[in-house]
Amino acid sequence: MLIGQVTGTVVSTQKDESLVGLKLLVVRRINADGSPCSEDMVAVDFFGAGIGEKVLLCAGSSAKSLFSNPKAPIDLAVVGIIDKTE
Repeated sequence: MLIGQVTGTVVSTQKDESLVGLKLLVVRRINADGSPCSEDMVAVDFFGAGIGEKVLLCAGSSAKSLFSNPKAPIDLAVVGIIDKTE
């Protein structure tokens, strides 16, 4: 799992039909101390995360396995919203 922070949303009128109805977020991976460690990426969100929130991310085939369509073009998913880290 990865830690990220939501930096924005993606609005798309044309996309793969398997993504219709799914919320897409712009996220940036961060280190445990909150410092950024990568460029922005797009993740599918089921949990209703908002801009500025820290989130748990799942990447690769693990992210794809969360969805009913195994052929969906998904490589990154929000799997939780972080309340705090210690």
